[in-house]
Amino acid sequence: AGALNAAQMTTFGTLDVLFLLGADEVKVPDGTFVVYIGTHGDAGAHRADVILPGAAYTEKSGIFVNTEGRAQMANRAGFPPGEAREDWAIIRALSDVLAKKLPYDSLAALRQAIFKAVPHLMRLDQIEAGNAADLKTLAGRAGNVEKVPFKASTADFYLTNPIARASAVMAECSRLASGHVLTAAE
Repeated sequence: AGALNAAQMTTFGTLDVLFLLGADEVKVPDGTFVVYIGTHGDAGAHRADVILPGAAYTEKSGIFVNTEGRAQMANRAGFPPGEAREDWAIIRALSDVLAKKLPYDSLAALRQAIFKAVPHLMRLDQIEAGNAADLKTLAGRAGNVEKVPFKASTADFYLTNPIARASAVMAECSRLASGHVLTAAE
């Protein structure tokens, strides 16, 4: 209740401060103070007033849910460089500085809080059963289905995130997919 959606948050004058947690595709209005937590210094970092270096996905442990609803555990492959930290650790440290201390001091304690709030996340590699009542609720909402063809949500499949945009290989894939042929002058 009282929360703002992305469109409302990015409307001029709505927010004084906006935290971008690896969000690089957000058009932030002028006058908004931006804190960026991320890994590759893409568009979000260029717009930021403060950058807090986060760990890349290979440098942190996580629980992911695939499109089936199956919770999966991922372990970090290495440690983040320099002063970079896992996102939860950055947010926890900020909560202390802002005198709104979050009730966990470790990844294990955070996971216990998450599992209490969303129990099916602790049942790794299991699909959570669907609920027919949820479908009825969704079907009962007002709305219109437009009769227009679906379109891609991304302009360039090969450059959809900061890691891909920082990759020479992905840039080459993008160039090849676009049909652009290099000339001697290029």
